[in-house]
Amino acid sequence: MSLKKVDINDKLKQLAEAYAGQLPAKAEEIGAFFENIMTGKGGHDIKGLCRLVHTLKGSSASFGYLEVRQAALSLEECLKNWDSKGALPDNDSANGIRRLISLLGEACSAPAISASTAVNGPQPLSSGVALSKEKAGTDDSRLVYVVEHDQDQLDNLARQLKQFRYDVRAFTSLQSMRDEALKLSPAVIIVDIVSPEGTFSGTDTIVEINKDRALPVPVVFISGRVDIEARIEAVRAGANAYFVKPVNIIELVEKLDALTTHEEIDEYRVLIVDDDPEIAAYHSLILSDAGMSTCIVTNPLQVFQPLIEFSPDLILMDVYMPQCNGMELAKAIRQIGTYFSIPIVYLSAETNMDKQISAMSMGGDEFLTKPIKPEHLLASVSIRAERMRIIRSFMERDSLTGLFNHTKAKKELDISVSRARRSGGELCFSMVDIDKFKSINDTYGHPVGDRVIVALSRLLQQRLRKTDIIGRYGGEEFAVVLPDTDAASSFSVLNDIRKIFSGIRFDVETGSFTATFSCGIASIKDYKDPAEIGLAADRALYEAKNSGRNRVIIAGKGE
Repeated sequence: MSLKKVDINDKLKQLAEAYAGQLPAKAEEIGAFFENIMTGKGGHDIKGLCRLVHTLKGSSASFGYLEVRQAALSLEECLKNWDSKGALPDNDSANGIRRLISLLGEACSAPAISASTAVNGPQPLSSGVALSKEKAGTDDSRLVYVVEHDQDQLDNLARQLKQFRYDVRAFTSLQSMRDEALKLSPAVIIVDIVSPEGTFSGTDTIVEINKDRALPVPVVFISGRVDIEARIEAVRAGANAYFVKPVNIIELVEKLDALTTHEEIDEYRVLIVDDDPEIAAYHSLILSDAGMSTCIVTNPLQVFQPLIEFSPDLILMDVYMPQCNGMELAKAIRQIGTYFSIPIVYLSAETNMDKQISAMSMGGDEFLTKPIKPEHLLASVSIRAERMRIIRSFMERDSLTGLFNHTKAKKELDISVSRARRSGGELCFSMVDIDKFKSINDTYGHPVGDRVIVALSRLLQQRLRKTDIIGRYGGEEFAVVLPDTDAASSFSVLNDIRKIFSGIRFDVETGSFTATFSCGIASIKDYKDPAEIGLAADRALYEAKNSGRNRVIIAGKGE
């Protein structure tokens, strides 16, 4: 058993023990509530009493206290029967309820945990449920071996790849590359399928390099040959990609990124809405142990701020809560366009199928019954959260670059400014615009213009931090949010990117060309809200354009 498994079992047992310590007080609360109703002090809030008992029934089962659950179930059924009559019970009925409350109190005073309780911890998960943190890759390094017998082509390719932060080692002969690769493994080898050494000497050399390796070195073949025979030889040699000369550098970089980057998958974010803090913590612990991020809301009337700031992939919601029930809350959430499609999964001790269907008709996607096995909870949440990620990606991502679209970028700016204001931290917002882009489209065509846009988006993603937010604002314009960064640091980073971008060459039929961009930066220290900081960055961008282009300007401070 791993240390992590022991750790979560310990935490779950601690939660169960703490919960057991509160059970006598919960039984006393139920007894006092009933007597207040009977004496008129508590009005006629039978539904409130039923909700208390229902909550205890669900939470006790989740923690494995099945005798408590059975006693609560018997009491709940009796109370529902009383509620349906719409009048106070007679003496005999009231004494019957008191006896059930007494039995509940006895069960709560010395709760016996079930041997098969969920507190023993989640069972080993299937590969379809456990969350992978990384995308498959082969090497953390960005070391790339490039073999090309034409020195000019070799120098050009090496120079272009270095612009995208690749550590390039260039070779003009297969033999020298082979000798080096047997001593030091690169992340990727880029090689022509043919060379002066032989017709398929490139593929032969790769086969020799990888023949005794448990994990072959990824290889990208480049060639002037377009025939099927050459491609088949490349496949047999273990090709990960095949590019025809002249190589589109942006497509090549995208492939290298895919082969060399260990990209962490963002953890699923689950918002738990449950008025019972113990059961909310229990479910949170199970989800967190599987690599998910959770946020707990115990007052359903306070759900909107966490919805905005936490931006969950799924809401896990109790049905019966005091301020409002889950169906009402789900319907209210669905009325906001942003959250119309967010999965809402009810988690309740309710076993009545008609009521479950009714709950789902009011905004829910699924109804899970407490107690639920940890692996079943994880499977249900994972499937729906992943589906939401895919839907959200279509809604929030630009199809050409994969960056946030205009709407999502503005929303992220609003959230980032709000966080920075609360924490007193730094934040900068920048607008980036490709210079004379219309001329590029008019001269070389829109497909080439798209290549320029993709090149800049790729460069921004490589050179900026994971915590920075990048969006395509529209056309050739990009937006960048830099949290915890002052204006001087933002200028330094974006100006370096500007210099690198201006050195990238784009090959076309008539030769090649370069492109530049202008950038405007605004700091949260000088502007009070997202609208002002956005306008300031936009004004700085146009100042950069009017000052000659290909430069970065900080709002209010000139070049």
